[in-house]
Amino acid sequence: MRLGVLDVGSNTVHLLVVDAHPGARPLPAHSHKVDLRLAQLLDEDGAIGPDGVDKLVEVVHEALRAAEDKGVEEIVPFATSAVREASNADDVLARVRTETGVELTVLSGAEEARLTFLAVRRWFGWSAGKLLVLDIGGGSLEIAYGMDEEPDTAASLPLGAGRLTAAWLPGDPPDPDDVRALRRHVRTEIARTVGEFSRAGAPDHVVATSKTFRQLARISGAARSAEGLYVQRELKRASLEAWVPRLAAMTAAERAELPGVSEGRAGQLLAGALVAEAAMDLFRVEALEICPWALREGVILRRLDHMGHQP
Repeated sequence: MRLGVLDVGSNTVHLLVVDAHPGARPLPAHSHKVDLRLAQLLDEDGAIGPDGVDKLVEVVHEALRAAEDKGVEEIVPFATSAVREASNADDVLARVRTETGVELTVLSGAEEARLTFLAVRRWFGWSAGKLLVLDIGGGSLEIAYGMDEEPDTAASLPLGAGRLTAAWLPGDPPDPDDVRALRRHVRTEIARTVGEFSRAGAPDHVVATSKTFRQLARISGAARSAEGLYVQRELKRASLEAWVPRLAAMTAAERAELPGVSEGRAGQLLAGALVAEAAMDLFRVEALEICPWALREGVILRRLDHMGHQP
């Protein structure tokens, strides 16, 4: 069947269309993406304002038209931290449902971590052993660890690159004092979770997903996306540590000139780098591998698993 996954994230609304059936690798057929930045549209009360909701409804309509054009049989729609944490989430979901017919499932942070972990496990297989998976989104950081397809331990922290940029780094380039304050905040938050994961033992393989990690790996010398999914891409902590002060000294426009960095993500790359650096340091990771599959693929795989068990 042709399946569509509609991901209403903190940065983007992304429709991924795949050709899929149970037991087979889903094959990407089409991608429709709009930068909406819901995480940055929250007002002082933590609500998504009227303009933000109008834009969301419009973008969901666009995604539905794209799905229809591509012959999608079923859409699996979900939302992550920006909608999950909005103070008017119920109203937003009701408006989307009423005006588009789309019933968005709001994933918890733990569900995000588990589904991303499933995608990484399927990508690398059982031979990868115990996995530690890191995923930096626009609104949150997900961490998961385990030996099986379900992680033994999973955590979600409010350390997304878009959220932190909006709250902590107003300057362009950012004020050095703001950067130091954000660095302390990020490390304090991550340090609280380290013990829970450390008790489970050292991982055999450390993996990262998400656009932030891919961009950090690219500026550190990893292969371009045009070279394909199956090229191994790695991010070393030493390289990342060298890049953080350079990113901090740049404007968003200057970061957008770096290889693999999109203009839309350039502004939040520093915050993402601070989170990545802190996680690698506190979890004692010298190098990690980038996985091309992440949350959307995890949602697809879980849906296919359910299809495979239906009579």
